[in-house]
Amino acid sequence: MPASPPPHSRRWSLNSRATRGVIYQVIALALLALGLWYLAHNTQLNMRARGIQSGFDFLGANAGFDIGEKLIDYDPSQSYGKAIWVGVLNTVKVAIAGIVFTTVLGVMLGVGRFSRNALVRGLCYGYVEAFRNVPLLLQLLMWYLVFIELLPAANEAWAFGGLVFLSKGGLSFPWPTTGVGAVLGGLAVGAVAGVFWRRRVQQRFEATGQDGDRFWAPLAMLVAFALVGWVVAGMPRAWSVPEQLAFMVDGGMALTPEFMALLIGLTMYTASFVAEVVRGGIQSVSRGQDEAASALGLNPRQKMKLVVLPQAMRVIIPPLTNQYLNLTKNSSLAVVVGYPDVVSIANTTINQSGRAVECIAIIMLVYLSTSLTTSLVMNAYNRRMAIKER
Repeated sequence: MPASPPPHSRRWSLNSRATRGVIYQVIALALLALGLWYLAHNTQLNMRARGIQSGFDFLGANAGFDIGEKLIDYDPSQSYGKAIWVGVLNTVKVAIAGIVFTTVLGVMLGVGRFSRNALVRGLCYGYVEAFRNVPLLLQLLMWYLVFIELLPAANEAWAFGGLVFLSKGGLSFPWPTTGVGAVLGGLAVGAVAGVFWRRRVQQRFEATGQDGDRFWAPLAMLVAFALVGWVVAGMPRAWSVPEQLAFMVDGGMALTPEFMALLIGLTMYTASFVAEVVRGGIQSVSRGQDEAASALGLNPRQKMKLVVLPQAMRVIIPPLTNQYLNLTKNSSLAVVVGYPDVVSIANTTINQSGRAVECIAIIMLVYLSTSLTTSLVMNAYNRRMAIKER
């Protein structure tokens, strides 16, 4: 009977590569901490010598300026901290909406590059080459000029069915006055249920080869849970409907030209890169998979949806995450079109309070947090896809 190996001994010795590795890492972290402390201490001394105040106590002082677009209640008598929080929410709003629209448009363009229709292929190719080779700053300015120059004045807004109005004042449409939170909560639950349904259909397809409904059933769940939320909210029926007045459009929900210019510019620019990511992922799938799917009798749409795209996801997700991060960080260009994001509001705060270092630190923390959150979600999804392929 072979002798059992001796127990592993955890003896610390400089002759051990593992021990030296730990020591080097500790030294590196200590040097990094020392460098950061030196920079912070030196900055504080120089600011104190020049009579510049420092600290984050200014966040509790009255801001004294208004914000044109906000998701929560805010007025100029409230604090700088509340104003910056409004900017953070505005940044998150445009980032989430941009990611959703960019994903849909980018995937459509990437798949369209493989269309059998030469016109569709050419249009997708032309779109990608046109939008990804023009700087984003110029595209944002172009869309902003479209909204403030080409659209009619607010007193002559274009009306669509008497319910939707488009003008230089923005896009106005009907919006419920109460129960919005409950309905949105129902939509979120319905979306989660739809995802689990699609996953179950995919698992059954992989196990038995029998496909199921992947669109109408999730859509029905979405509508059903939204109705449940509406019932829970007391079945409110009051809507705020926009109407054309003498000088403006009043009522309803309004999307400002600044928000629409920023959202459209970010979406169309980033979608051109996402399209190339999707195209590269599809090309990474061996042609034998396509031929095998054809041998099973799948049509081109089924082959792309059930065979090619699921296998391409392992290649698509990592660079797609980078594009999501780029979109979020590029939203800092909102100041060009006057959209009140966190950078714009922080700049106003700097001009009024003089706390430049603190405001810049807040901006860095906001973008670092949003980027790390996006990476965390996408990496978790990437790991789940990798486990599924094994």
